[in-house]
Amino acid sequence: MTPIISIVGRSQSGKTTLIEKLIAELTTRGYRVATIKHTPQGMQLGDEKKNSQRHLAAGSQAVVLAGKNQLVMIKPLPHPATLEAASRLLGDDYDLILTEGFKQGDAPKIEVHRREVGTPLTNLKKLFAVVTDEPLETGARQFAHDDIKGIANLLETGFIKPRQSQTRLWVNDTEIELSVFPREFVTNVVLGMAHSLKGVDKIQTLQITLKRHDGGKDDGNRG
Repeated sequence: MTPIISIVGRSQSGKTTLIEKLIAELTTRGYRVATIKHTPQGMQLGDEKKNSQRHLAAGSQAVVLAGKNQLVMIKPLPHPATLEAASRLLGDDYDLILTEGFKQGDAPKIEVHRREVGTPLTNLKKLFAVVTDEPLETGARQFAHDDIKGIANLLETGFIKPRQSQTRLWVNDTEIELSVFPREFVTNVVLGMAHSLKGVDKIQTLQITLKRHDGGKDDGNRG
């Protein structure tokens, strides 16, 4: 899976600024970076959000706002949105996902701390680094706010993995762990099928979606 790093901290501590600088630094190193922003109070999209709410109220299951050069998807959920669900929407086309927020999530975390905005956060799971303007008593590595190259080096050596072929299987929105044999079997069968189709040349990515409308019931013909 694409590694995910959550940038957390108190309001006005500099989370967005750090993410902007990390994106620029990692991009110059040739990496593809995506971001997820946690907005527990809801998104502010002006008139577009109001119009999309009308679509949802009419019964639409999801709304995609298509602009000149961007897409925004709004999908109501029966439960709070999780980091895992958001990262799945992004897919596997990135070397790293940086999130702003999700301090209660399970992803490894970098805390951004400034003395004037309050004390460091407490009870953070998987905290491995702190960006701070003062020395702190913590077992996590500490970086100055302007040490972007140092932070990027840590992400590059500790989290970003060499690009490689991937095959992942999801059943009923739950990922199924594939050991070596079933992963190779699924990969070879699907690729062989796709290559046999007219008009298919070199395959870089391949997606298959299957929905059963019979509830997935056994047809009684299993041997």
